Amino acid sequence: MRIPRCTAGRRRCAAATAAAVICSTVFTGPDLAAAGGAPIPSVPAPKLDWRPCVQGSPFDCATAKVPLDYRDPGRRTIELAVVKRKATGPGRRIGTLFFNPGGPGGPGTVQMPQNYEFFPREVRERFDIVSWDPRGIGSSTAVNCFDSRKEADAWNASKPAGFPVGEQQRKTWIAAYKDLARRCQQRDPELLRHVATADTARDLDQLRRAVGDPQLTYLGISYGTFLGATYANLFPGKVRAMVLDSNVDPQAWTHASDDDPRLTTFLRMGADRGAAAVLDKFLALCGSATTARCAFSAGSPKATRDKFDQLMRRLRGHPLGAWTYGRTVGDVVNSLYIVHPGWTGLAGRLQNLWQGRVPEPSPLPPPPPVPNPNPYLGDEQAGAVFCSDSPNPRDPAAYHAMEEAGATRAGDAGRFWAWAAEGCADWPATVANSYRGPWNKPTAHPVLLVGTTYDPATPFSGTQAMARELANARLLTHNGYGHTALLNPSSCVRNYESRYLIDGTLPPVGTTCLQDTPPFSAPKPSGGVATGGGAMAGTVS
Repeated sequence: MRIPRCTAGRRRCAAATAAAVICSTVFTGPDLAAAGGAPIPSVPAPKLDWRPCVQGSPFDCATAKVPLDYRDPGRRTIELAVVKRKATGPGRRIGTLFFNPGGPGGPGTVQMPQNYEFFPREVRERFDIVSWDPRGIGSSTAVNCFDSRKEADAWNASKPAGFPVGEQQRKTWIAAYKDLARRCQQRDPELLRHVATADTARDLDQLRRAVGDPQLTYLGISYGTFLGATYANLFPGKVRAMVLDSNVDPQAWTHASDDDPRLTTFLRMGADRGAAAVLDKFLALCGSATTARCAFSAGSPKATRDKFDQLMRRLRGHPLGAWTYGRTVGDVVNSLYIVHPGWTGLAGRLQNLWQGRVPEPSPLPPPPPVPNPNPYLGDEQAGAVFCSDSPNPRDPAAYHAMEEAGATRAGDAGRFWAWAAEGCADWPATVANSYRGPWNKPTAHPVLLVGTTYDPATPFSGTQAMARELANARLLTHNGYGHTALLNPSSCVRNYESRYLIDGTLPPVGTTCLQDTPPFSAPKPSGGVATGGGAMAGTVS
């Protein structure tokens, strides 16, 4: 299974930072400290020996050693790959802003450098920006269930792209993930038991201590919001400022019955409905534009929707080369994440398919100046984390029925999201330490939540749910499209985030910001506020 992923192994992270997840039901136990068990022993902060990542790089790299198991810190240690960009404002540095790019499975050592320019200028001036590959991921001590990249590529090629179509492909898909689970159990089963989000939250606190900050300043996007919420409830007194952008509903993520989870995590979250709503907007806006702005336009929203449905029916029966129905729907869902240039590129690929031409691959962004810009990011890495946190059906046969139900309520996107968690069905590990709530512990300072109204992965309802769950949070609505306001910019959001991160000032209750550049349109003046608050004028300082 795959959910929309940043294929950092092919250096596409600048275009899609919500990384892959494969899902499995893992019968997790409660976090000991939160559940009233034995307290977690204290351990020394790791030492960070910062050096330029590569010669001439503006980024510094270091390696942190942390315990594999915080309950038994003297036994085995693992390594975390860490990256930093120093504050650019001489004499104005406040501290460190930690960044998690989502996933789970997002390699921060690649994605933070690639997306550095998306951080508000005032934030770059006042903070060192630090990210890391979480345990189990990328260049840190990683979950890797294959002997070589060649073997991993062969496994990946053995299963259908996007999701399976038809009985034979379903059998192939299920067999592939069963094989992956078998391989993973044989490699490093101990590591698989210690890659839950709660483990990573403890790593984050160790990194905070390592840079000398008394409290944490943090920006997490997508899955990084769940990590942030976990940290805020494990270490509520350590929250200085925390921005959570495109939020996961923590109850949907964690609270289904382990014994009988009837829906996958993503269906509980409503990701299928969210993606369907964004796809409908994509087609409507495309149909309202000229073909010069949206190549797939058929002259009106209805005609463009009909054209898309015809194309999907055609591909279902007659794939165009490697472009099957499943692969195309997967590409559509992924491409809705980043409006510019993602939506324009998607329209071009759909038009090529409509005309019977195999689309050209998207150009790759340049590799960032770090030692390993192309780390291995197999499905098992994201799956090991996700399956530690979130229950999903254990019966592979259940997923086809969920696909049909998903298609009824969310069309093509419903089929995609139904299969996105199937890899969980045979996942072999039981996590040692997880955190499943409560989510309402009072934090030292309030949390700022940002939600985009048309988000194809973490629907706006997830941010609203996070606002209800956290003890002290302020909701900032981003009226726009795409996954995360960070990568679909609003100058208004950036200004409010900057003010909050720098001096703790929250936006007024009910503030709504507009996206700077709507899809398929010429650039518009930036920074407008639709309702409430008003845009902040001038530079935040």
